[in-house]
Amino acid sequence: MGKPTDGRLVWNHSTHIPGLIPILERLCQQDGIQTVTPGVIGRVRGHAPKMQLRISVPIRGGYKVIARQGKTVQEVFILTILEQEQLLDAIAIAMRI
Repeated sequence: MGKPTDGRLVWNHSTHIPGLIPILERLCQQDGIQTVTPGVIGRVRGHAPKMQLRISVPIRGGYKVIARQGKTVQEVFILTILEQEQLLDAIAIAMRI
């Protein structure tokens, strides 16, 4: 068999947190990531000076991740075969590059 295909990034919204899309594109290139879908953007009272991606809850076939920067928050849905710890490692690698 050949190289496994990269995951795909779904563009269903016109707005995203600044700097989030390059991180999600790098995440899509990791093995085991099938689909990454940015979701709803919202505002929060707290302030996160740097981009943060935190796994929120398991969903069918993957995980819901919360992306935060400044006072903005955005849901990201990741369909993957990875376990939660492996996904944390993949997110850390995508954010480090």
